[in-house]
Amino acid sequence: MSIKVLYFASLKDRLGRSGDELTIEAPLTVLEVWQRLNPNMDIPDTLLAAVNMEYVGLDAEVGDGDDVAFFPPVTGG
Repeated sequence: MSIKVLYFASLKDRLGRSGDELTIEAPLTVLEVWQRLNPNMDIPDTLLAAVNMEYVGLDAEVGDGDDVAFFPPVTGG
């Protein structure tokens, strides 16, 4: 099973990459995806996540073929 992970805005700059591909054997939560791909970095408190372009909590399940996006809060005016 494969998951595509994307990082946006300042998070992309901080990590030094725009995305990852993750091969998994069983579904994971969004938090577990972060932890596997960024084992030396705690997940930021204000991080937003989306699965297949829908906002989700960190406990949302991610499975084969899903797209996961991580990004900092966005403000505008």
